[in-house]
Amino acid sequence: MRRSPLLPPRRFPHPCLGWLALWLVAALVLPVAVGTAPTSAHGEEASGADLGTDRDAFTPSTRTIEPGKLLSEASYVYIDNRFGLPTNNVPEYLLRIGGTDWLEWRFGVNYSVNSAGNIVTSVEVGERRPFDESLYEANVLYGFKVDASDQDGLVPESCVIVEGGTPTSGDLWGTIPVATAVAGWELPWGTRLDGALRYSYAQGHTKWFSRWSPSVIIRQPITERWETHIEFFETVTEGLRKDNVRPFFSPGTHYLLMENLEVGIRIGWGLNHTAADFFSDTGVAWRY
Repeated sequence: MRRSPLLPPRRFPHPCLGWLALWLVAALVLPVAVGTAPTSAHGEEASGADLGTDRDAFTPSTRTIEPGKLLSEASYVYIDNRFGLPTNNVPEYLLRIGGTDWLEWRFGVNYSVNSAGNIVTSVEVGERRPFDESLYEANVLYGFKVDASDQDGLVPESCVIVEGGTPTSGDLWGTIPVATAVAGWELPWGTRLDGALRYSYAQGHTKWFSRWSPSVIIRQPITERWETHIEFFETVTEGLRKDNVRPFFSPGTHYLLMENLEVGIRIGWGLNHTAADFFSDTGVAWRY
């Protein structure tokens, strides 16, 4: 007797899986944040000498913006890719709007020349072939950031960021959902230890894939206006025909020119043959 072929099980389309993961994180975190809404300590800390910027390192700040305040961040990023042409990103602009003591809204734009898959900032991109002819990509970013906890002994100060990035030009048009969890401790001698785990669901030239990005950073104030840091981070793809791991070592510094104006620079080096040789990131932030 001839058997009928077995039908494959139905699956969600790949983009739906990414959005499902992103909104699942939001559904789990928002009720907790509302039920245990932190005090205004986060906002008070961010109003001091450190603006609490997210773009002065790969690891975001654990702090949100004070209610009624705006924080604009922008930078120029150069990535010396190991294969193909270098990447230039500008302005990597992010506007953070303080909503409540524990919530901020986020909107941004970026323009990239030769985006090649090396991720060294919070701007997520897809994976294309190293020598693709399409070199230009622009996108918009939107989302929110919520405080999850204040530091209390071993309990870290923490937050969660949920974002989406939608291309407005280029050859990859899928919206990339991104979820980031950040936690950190203020140590007794003034040093700060922060860590983060970022997940994104991005588009490659043939299929969608997951990208995991763990990071850890040590921040050390030098004066009331000057801070330095040392950071390690990497990106790990899952679901590509040939997955890759791209680790980076990155020192950096930022300086508060005025009460509401900060400038900073960070550089970094790839630690294996798949990561970019070198990158630099020069940025500015102003609060108003």
